[in-house]
Amino acid sequence: MSAGETGRSTHLYPPSAEVVKKATISGMAAYQALCREAEQDYTGYWARLAKEHVSWQKPFTQVLDESNAPFYQWFADGRLNVSYNCLDRHVDAGLGGKVALIFEADDGQVTRVTYKDLLGRVARFANGLKARGIRKGDRVLIYMPMSVEGVVAMQACARIGAIHSVVFGGFSAKSVHERIRDAGTVAVITADEQYRGGKNLPLKSVVDESLALGGCDSVRTVIVYRRTGGTCAMVAGRDVPWEEVVAGQPEICEPEWVDAEHPLFLLYTSGSTGQPKGVQHSSGGYLLHAILTTKWTFDLKPDDVFWCTADIGWVTGHTYVAYGPLACGGTQIVFEGVPVYPDAGRFWRMIQDHKVSIFYTAPTAIRSLIKAAETTPAVHPSKYDLSSLRLLGSVGEPINPAAWEWYYEHIGGGRCPIVDTFWQTETGGHMITPLPGVTTLVPGSCTLPFPGIQAAVVDEAGHELEWGKSGILVVTKPWPSMIRTIWGDPERFKKSYFPQDFHGKLYLAGDGASRDAETGYFTITGRIDDVLNISGHRMGTMEIESALVSNPLVAEAAVVGRPDDVTGEAICAFVVLKRARPAAEEAKNIANDLRNWVAKEIGPIAKPKEIRFGDNLPKTRSGKIMRRLLRSLAKGEAITQDVSTLENPQILDQLKQAS
Repeated sequence: MSAGETGRSTHLYPPSAEVVKKATISGMAAYQALCREAEQDYTGYWARLAKEHVSWQKPFTQVLDESNAPFYQWFADGRLNVSYNCLDRHVDAGLGGKVALIFEADDGQVTRVTYKDLLGRVARFANGLKARGIRKGDRVLIYMPMSVEGVVAMQACARIGAIHSVVFGGFSAKSVHERIRDAGTVAVITADEQYRGGKNLPLKSVVDESLALGGCDSVRTVIVYRRTGGTCAMVAGRDVPWEEVVAGQPEICEPEWVDAEHPLFLLYTSGSTGQPKGVQHSSGGYLLHAILTTKWTFDLKPDDVFWCTADIGWVTGHTYVAYGPLACGGTQIVFEGVPVYPDAGRFWRMIQDHKVSIFYTAPTAIRSLIKAAETTPAVHPSKYDLSSLRLLGSVGEPINPAAWEWYYEHIGGGRCPIVDTFWQTETGGHMITPLPGVTTLVPGSCTLPFPGIQAAVVDEAGHELEWGKSGILVVTKPWPSMIRTIWGDPERFKKSYFPQDFHGKLYLAGDGASRDAETGYFTITGRIDDVLNISGHRMGTMEIESALVSNPLVAEAAVVGRPDDVTGEAICAFVVLKRARPAAEEAKNIANDLRNWVAKEIGPIAKPKEIRFGDNLPKTRSGKIMRRLLRSLAKGEAITQDVSTLENPQILDQLKQAS
């Protein structure tokens, strides 16, 4: 296999005639027809799709309102309910007996939940929330394990018009605390513990710790699902067991019909400052794109078994677990565990046992399972029957060509298209992606924009570059599922995503990209800001630096990323202590303590893989840290850049060694 400078393979994989024939979007001509429709009548295109794919309680008459750009509004005078679109309409259509969720627990136990059952569970919990005084517009933080109950909690909030903010169960008390305070959360839904990889990990105690940090007076209720039966302190008057919330509640709950622009959820994501950003998504526009991408990118059919391995704490778990597949009436897997427990054949065994036909996971998982397959023949995918698969997907970060080829050959048997999807928390759904019945695949490239998405590569002045050149990825027109604002901080929203450098009119994705000179295929080249992509999850360098500097031992810290075979990017921290630089053995101990400190402040995912100690950081005479030099050091590259402006060039030798 050969590859060009971009890391994109030169091998081509056209869709088979059979795939083209059966696909919802069948052939390049059909794709181009959709793109032409969007170009010729942009609002008419989206209006047609919204009428065809979304059930409205009150039809919209206005499609796109640009009067207060960049705070765009879509279908603003229409009314709907997202939970109704995910559940009721399928039951009303006679699909109540169809399996909606196949839940496989960490220990392998399997539970199947039909659409009728799921609707009843959601209605009972929604009624229970209302009985606790939770109303339309209230913010509810969800800190739950991957579970049927986690999906029920999200759907129940949507049903009553409450705005949910889901926090990944691996985040720390401090991270939970920040999100509670920023959103003004009135209730928290959590569990006693979660099972993960054969271990019981705390959740309720983390919530208790976060609330004890102060400033959380808005929280009136904490609902606790008993997942493990572990010891769990309950505060009288505030804490209530899940089973008590639903006890005696009817299985019918009239949906709260909301305006299309009513916020469905907040999801906090890292930025280049230490303060997480509460990305706000709408109801109508977000739901439309979740439906379209599920139907077109994944080509979801009524008899498919769909499995997105993402946690509901990330946007992928929102769009392609909690909402998209359910809104399309699909059957999907919800998995509590991890891919390597009890062994690294877990994913392949589950695909075999549940006859999964569409499998969507992250390059990080693929790379770790490649390594396991090479070292442990017993868990090689060839040992399992993966013949049910017909489509594979990749999400969270660009997938390198070698991993793509392995995924294609060993998991897909050389017959399953791979949809390498580019999108973000802020975009709500796929932006640039292959379509299985359309696109000739090139490993390492996310290929072409989703129909209706207007993407471009521009220079630093916002001028579009000719194909073949690398630059900054932007979206040139608003789209229905786009971020509406940053909760409580509209100015940060404008500055972050619609900067004046681009006259406030281009959406800045924060990624660099190139377009192939012949095909126009996009390839993502990496972040252009101080945000790292760790296992497909974005972490702000400033957030990690702030955590390190809050340790009493640390005077200064700088964080950069370096390529990593498993996680895509690894965190490398350069640290100056408030004491003399430690010798080798002590440095290892301090480094371990600092890793654990960061895990407590933010979460285990933010642990630096490497920590290097110096008497200082490489700075210019004006005091600016030269991060480009730190990036070179982290990658093990020779320093070839000009260092004449450095105040302390000898520091570079100290920082070459990792602890």
